[in-house]
Amino acid sequence: MVFDVDSTLIQDEVIELLADAAGKRAEVKAITDAAMAGELDFAQSLAARVSMLAGVPASAIQDTFERVTVTRGAKELIAAIHQAGGKVAAVSGGFIQVLEPLAKVLVLDFYRANELEVANGVLTGRTIGQIVTREVKAACLLEWAAELGLQPGQTIAVGDGANDLEMMQAAGLGVAFNAKPIVRQAADLVIAGDSLESLIAILPS
Repeated sequence: MVFDVDSTLIQDEVIELLADAAGKRAEVKAITDAAMAGELDFAQSLAARVSMLAGVPASAIQDTFERVTVTRGAKELIAAIHQAGGKVAAVSGGFIQVLEPLAKVLVLDFYRANELEVANGVLTGRTIGQIVTREVKAACLLEWAAELGLQPGQTIAVGDGANDLEMMQAAGLGVAFNAKPIVRQAADLVIAGDSLESLIAILPS
C-alpha cells in the first residue's frame, strides 16, 4: 500500500508548517490549495512555495517534524498491513528531511520525497534533484511493486490531491482519503471520515 503523506498519512501540509517560520503561511497555503485541486502544475507550484522559504533556519525542519500530527488510524493500519504480510510505502511532494524521521516512527518499508537545499544553516529556497511529481509518484509505486515481485494490480494507492491521481490509476485500487473533489471522482474507493483504520477491512485475511 502506497500513501501520499501530507493530508493523508499526516494531518498537516508540511510546507505550510515550514512557511510559518517565514511568516508566509497564507501565501503558501493558497498555492498548495490550487495545486491539490488540479488548478496549477505541481512542479511550478512547489518551486514557487519553496522559494518563499529562503532564509528560514534549517533548525525549523526539526521543529516542523515535531509539530506533525499522524492521521488517526495510520499506525493501526500500517501494523495490520505488516501483519498480513504486506509492505507499506509513502511518496511525497513534501520533503525527505521530514519524511525520513516520520518513516522511522511509522515503520515504513519504502519512502521518497523532495530534498530541501540547505546552505550555511539556512534554506536556500530551492530543492535538490528530481522533483516528486504525479508521474514520479506513479513510477515509485511501479518500481517498489516490481522490487517485491508484485503486479501493479496487487497494489493499493491512497491519496488526497491531484498529484496522486496517476499513482492511484497505476495501482490495483485507488483510494481517496480526505480528498479533493477531483480525486474523489477518480477513485475506486472513497473513505469517509478522518481515520485510516477503516481501510483494514479491505486487507486480505
